[in-house]
Amino acid sequence: MIFNFGSINIDHTYRVAYFVRPGETLESNEYSVGLGGKGVNQSLAIARAKGAVSHWGRVSSVDAWVMPELESAGVGVQDIELAVEPSGHAIIQIDERGENAILLFSGANHGFTQDRMAALIAQTAPGDTILIQNECNGLDQLIPLAVSHGCKVIFNPAPMTAKVASLPLEQCELLFFNRTEAAALLEMPVESNAADLLSRCKEVLGDVEVVLTLGSEGAWYQRNSETLFQPALKVKAIDTTAAGDTFVGYFLAARQAGLKPSQCLQRATAAAALAVQKRGAASSIPMAEEVDGLMCQTAEEQF
Repeated sequence: MIFNFGSINIDHTYRVAYFVRPGETLESNEYSVGLGGKGVNQSLAIARAKGAVSHWGRVSSVDAWVMPELESAGVGVQDIELAVEPSGHAIIQIDERGENAILLFSGANHGFTQDRMAALIAQTAPGDTILIQNECNGLDQLIPLAVSHGCKVIFNPAPMTAKVASLPLEQCELLFFNRTEAAALLEMPVESNAADLLSRCKEVLGDVEVVLTLGSEGAWYQRNSETLFQPALKVKAIDTTAAGDTFVGYFLAARQAGLKPSQCLQRATAAAALAVQKRGAASSIPMAEEVDGLMCQTAEEQF
């Protein structure tokens, strides 16, 4: 079982010609409200990939509608706490190229207490997987607590902040980074190439597994002396909002099913390629059958 200690956000999405500039009032072409947050997106991706996942989160009682929506998708919701404070939410701008700019309010996602985290970890068994992102509080306490209980911690440090460097990253089993996140953590130029970033990861993180996602440039996997590369599929991106979360969820579901790292990369890359061709966050995450179809199509085109 994967237990996802993750954010639950309400997304307010605006489609614009370009990102609004300081002092400017910009008219939006479209507006929508939906379920989001990196935590929720990754839980949905795992579930849609036919993985087993239970979500640990907090949401305002006025937004309790998110629970049946998650449950209907196959996500365990028994440990989602209804809170009195506002839910986390995001203001998302999406421009004509499909790129996004996001303003985030943490809300209930930052209301975890030490007692609550201890109670959640107490439910797990040695060998269980704890997935975390950087949109909930208490990670400095949760990581060592989970490891001491025999759990495997998988961390996607997004959004990247200065505090991430002070976390016990060496205790994690696997880290997911994009180029910007890796460069920030490793204090390297953002234009650094993949080989340099991976080499520095090995120096700083030791034996921790690393997945480095580079968008249209593909994705890399590294563990000890093993390095794997998966090219990206060539598609026209409409909205990249949940592409990274889709990749993480599909990779972990494939890993849970016993697939090799190279196969996990392939499925995750195909899933992300489908996600960027749809609008929205949670709504863009594909079903396993769609990913199967794209992988079969891609394999046929290579012959």
